[in-house]
Amino acid sequence: MILNIKNIKKFAFIALSMITVTPVAAQDLLAKQAPVDRKMKSVDSMLLQRIIEQEERMNPSADLYQDWNNVYAHRETALPDTFRIDLRGFCMPTSSRIVTSNFGARWGRQHKGLDIKVYVGDTIRAAFSGKIRIVNYEPKGYGKYVVIRHHNGLETIYGHMSKHLVVENQDIKAGEPIGLGGNTGRSTGSHLHFETRLCGVALNPALMFDFHNQDVTGDFYNFRRSRYAAESAQATRLRGAGVTRTNGDDDDSDMAVASSRSSYTPTARYHKVKKGETLQSIARKCHTTVAALCKINRIGKTKRLMPGQILKYN
Repeated sequence: MILNIKNIKKFAFIALSMITVTPVAAQDLLAKQAPVDRKMKSVDSMLLQRIIEQEERMNPSADLYQDWNNVYAHRETALPDTFRIDLRGFCMPTSSRIVTSNFGARWGRQHKGLDIKVYVGDTIRAAFSGKIRIVNYEPKGYGKYVVIRHHNGLETIYGHMSKHLVVENQDIKAGEPIGLGGNTGRSTGSHLHFETRLCGVALNPALMFDFHNQDVTGDFYNFRRSRYAAESAQATRLRGAGVTRTNGDDDDSDMAVASSRSSYTPTARYHKVKKGETLQSIARKCHTTVAALCKINRIGKTKRLMPGQILKYN
């Protein structure tokens, strides 16, 4: 009996020793792990920085533009002789198909963009992903306008809006709302003034955007300085306004709109992507196939759709 009591005391002492030692051992383990955690955080930061640097190297706008500021809408710099502009991943700035004024000479001066018929309150969207550079108001010019610098090297300008929905230095995805249609600034009718600029130089948006068909002209636009003038004139003939303008600046009269409507009859059908929709669900809804959607829109089957994106389906 005495032996059993001694054994019990011995076991109790060993158990008590283990209880008191375990927290110390755990603390030692945590202390040893801390430098490892700091090293891993350092590695993660270095990896993240490398990814960012790689993306910047693959970002054409990083090579084209030397500065970033929120002061001027555009400033012309050296334009490359050739430059390939990636038009994939686009979203049409508005669902309106009506071009009311073309790019080019107009009443003794240059009109640096396209005028698209929109109404006050219509949603205006970012054409490509990028970063908001300017959000401003110019009473004798653009009115309420936004300038976006895109990863593909372009800068786009959206003028005469009634309201801003973004702020400067904000990252933006293609298709996200940036403002509402309006009639502010030098304008006599509600419309969107839309510009596409490369190195601050205005290029004809009709070279890249087909508002009549709510589409871009291809996966890429290859700018060539030597052929630009001829290509721009051809783009206006193919995709410009179907109306002759004779009255004041930026006048989007009902007569002009009606004439434009009568001069163009769309043959394609379109679907505006809603949140949560997939190619499969859209194909079912539009009585077509995923393969047909991908072919007509020149996208892959794994393409991630953005709300507000426009897809052809016939």
